[in-house]
Amino acid sequence: MATKTWKIGEYCKGGIIQVITTKKKITVIGKDWDHSAGTNRGSNQSNAKEWTRKEISPTHSNAYRVLFMFLTDLTTSYYADQILEWIQSKTEMRNMW
Repeated sequence: MATKTWKIGEYCKGGIIQVITTKKKITVIGKDWDHSAGTNRGSNQSNAKEWTRKEISPTHSNAYRVLFMFLTDLTTSYYADQILEWIQSKTEMRNMW
């Protein structure tokens, strides 16, 4: 299992995207920035409120496209590509656009 959090800020709806990967599931979570914990990237955002989530199997035939479309709804295509590259490095998902 691997987990990574991107604190993107103004280039992302809510400001935070968290990804959790396992062998059988990829979970992408959009979170609202918790301003009570601070406003800079170094602030502890572990208690940020989740507002959207997408779960998919890495072996799903359209996993890359489904996640890309979900991520581009949350953030820019640049950050969507960065997140998908990280997911591909941690799972068996391949770019089958």
